[in-house]
This record gives sequence, structure tokens and C-alpha cells, in this order.
Amino acid sequence: MSYFPTIDKIQFEGPKSSNPLAFRHYNPEEVVLGKTMKEHMRFSVAYWHTFTQDGSDPFGKAVNQRDWLTDDEMETAKNRVEAAFEFFEKLGVDYFCFHDMDVAPYGDSLETFFKNLDEIVELIKEKMDQTGIKLLWNTADRHSNPIYVHGAASSSNADVFAVSAAQVKKGIDISQKLNGKNFVFWGGREGYENLINTDMKLEEENIARLYHMAIDYSNEIGHEELTFLLEPKPKEPMKHQYDFDAATSMAFLQKYDLTDRFKLNLEANHATLAGHTFEHEMNVARNYDALGSLDANQGDTLLGWDTDEFPTDLYSVTLAMYEVLENGGIEPGGINFDAKVRRTSFEMDDLFIAHIAGMDTFARGLKAAARLKEDGFFDQLKDERYASYKNGIGADILSEKVDLKSLTDYALGLEKIDNKSSHIEFIKAQLNDYIY
Repeated sequence: MSYFPTIDKIQFEGPKSSNPLAFRHYNPEEVVLGKTMKEHMRFSVAYWHTFTQDGSDPFGKAVNQRDWLTDDEMETAKNRVEAAFEFFEKLGVDYFCFHDMDVAPYGDSLETFFKNLDEIVELIKEKMDQTGIKLLWNTADRHSNPIYVHGAASSSNADVFAVSAAQVKKGIDISQKLNGKNFVFWGGREGYENLINTDMKLEEENIARLYHMAIDYSNEIGHEELTFLLEPKPKEPMKHQYDFDAATSMAFLQKYDLTDRFKLNLEANHATLAGHTFEHEMNVARNYDALGSLDANQGDTLLGWDTDEFPTDLYSVTLAMYEVLENGGIEPGGINFDAKVRRTSFEMDDLFIAHIAGMDTFARGLKAAARLKEDGFFDQLKDERYASYKNGIGADILSEKVDLKSLTDYALGLEKIDNKSSHIEFIKAQLNDYIY
């Protein structure tokens, strides 16, 4: 059965095309800075938003038209596998991501859940072998089950910690079976509602204990190449989540000696919620050599929650792709569309239209970022701005040839400080020329 019978494989038709089911800017084989677009961006589809999200919100019921739905949960799960791989192939992406509870129903017990997972994962593996489509990353949903009301690894209930650990073990087993290269930890409920009754130190230490167990287990089963990705988010669903942003997450990883196997999976909308830009979070991660993978979406600054819109903001995407280029690429991570269609875009073909819009935006962002890099635009700006550190007292500071006494003597001898204007408005206007 075809779930998208009226849609053929999406083709590149160029910027003059008015076909909503064609790429206007993303040409997978086009070479940019020595690599094809496909190689640069390693696009991935998120199983949860694309195949399980139903369009409901706190104010209304489900609206999405999805032909794979049945009254039987396992039958629906099997249908989703068929629909997903048809979608991946027609869209032309090489990767996908999923939470355990996206692909299989929980049932009435953890044991039943694992049996359901085994059955569905076997179907997924068959499809992967047939199509060559690969798993970018998987993860354990340790937030939607009611038992996680007080957290998962951070729960005040040790039994819940144990169930959480069991899901992580199963997820690592699945990763090995599907030849996964990354495993994500998103602490959906790893935080606190109120500090009054919270032992923050104990909770963070327990999270670290679980992460070390995950590393040990992956080594034990011969899955040492697996990279663990920590995904920052400051709030939602908890009032305060422990992995607030990239800097907070790196402090946690350093404190608990986890940096050898962990990098960051950064999401644009989570950066917005933390009061940062996407490129800020990426730059922080790069400074720690910890830029692991990206969740591509965007938020709405007028709304105070995680809207997970498909990315169409070319300004933000260009700066994000510049960070990817400066990082030397994103492999073994990728660019995963952790985005959902709007509630008003409820038809089946909207799933294609939305992904095409995101992929075209990233293609344009890549080209603009490549122009910026080839011209050395940002490098030149920074060289000029920090020129005082190239010689004299600035060079002495960088080479650590000075101390507070010698700097004080130097400062007392200064007749005036000569700062220069940044001309930031002109710089932004020039940046617009590169982008648009």
C-alpha cells in the first residue's frame, strides 16, 4: 500500500518553480565548498512530529489527516513504518530519528513495551536494509509516561530511576541493532518544579550516574563508537530544567567527567526559550569542541513556548550554517527536522511541503554562509576589531608575559584610550547583501 500515492520523488526544479512539491534551492548533488549539499546537511526526519503528532493542542482535538491510523495500536505502528520509509525515499533524505515510544505502543507493562519494540524495530531494520536509509539517532522517551511525573533519572523515586535506566539500556541495544552512531539524552522532566522540596545536588548526581552507566554498557556490548548527545532546554515541561543551555550543559559534562563521549544536540527553538540565538548556542558548543548534531526548527518570539515551527528564517539559518562550516561539518550528527506542521496544515501532502520549505531554507543558508566564508567577511571584521592584540601590550597579554603590576604601570602611562566605532549598522547591512 502507498500512503502518498499522488506524490512522486521530490525533484529539484530551480528557484523559478512554483511547484510546492519540488525543491527550489536544495539540489542534493550541487557542490558547495567541495562537498555536495546532501553531504553538508545530512537531513533527517523526526518520527514523532511527522508520524505521531496529531495536530491537537490544549484548546482543540486532533485535526491531522493520517491514513495509517487504525483502532489497533500495533497495526498503526506497523503502518507508520511503511509510511515513514515511503516518505523518506520520496523526500530524498538519508536519515531519520525516533523516540522509543514513537515507534511502538507501551502496552500494559514495561515487558510488553519491550516486546512491541522488538517487533517494530525488526520491521524498521528490514526497511533500512532495503532502502539504505540510516538512523541518525534514537532516544528513550522518559517524560510522557505518568511514572515520570517527578522526573526520570532525577526522580525522587528509585523505582522510577530503574525503569528509566531500563529504557536507556533498551535504546542502546536498538542503536546497536540499527547501526546508530548517536544516542540523545533529552531531559524532558529532568528538572524541578519547586526548589523548596528538591535536592538538586542528588538529582544531578543521579543523572550523571545514569550517563556513566550508559557509557559503560555501550562499551560492554561493543558499541564504543556510539556518541551520546545531550540536548539543552531551559524550561518546559519542568519550570527549571537542569540542561538549561549549551554553557550549562557543558559545565555539567565537565563536572561529571563525561566530555569524552558526550557532545550536544542543539535545537533552535530551545535556544530561543533560553534567551539565546541558535548561532550563539552553536558557537558555545564549538568552543568546547562539542557541536554534535542539530534539531532544525524555529520558535515564535511572541509566544512563550516551544512551537517547533519548520525553519524558514533565512537570517538565522545562514548564521547557523556558517557555524557548521566553521566546525568542519556536523558528521556523525546531522540536521534533523524536529518540527511539526501547523495545525492548519493538516493534509497528508503538507508533510512534504513543510520539509521542502525547511530544506530549501537550509540550502539557501548554506550558499550564503559559503559566500561569507569564501570572502572572509567575519574573519576580516574580527581581525580589525581585535587588532590591538596583534602586537604591543595586547600581544603580551595573549602570550601571558604580563601581570597585574606591569599592566598597572602600563595603564598609568596611558594618556587616552582610543576606541573605534563598530559601525554595526553598516555591517548588518552588508550581511543582508550576502543573505538576500
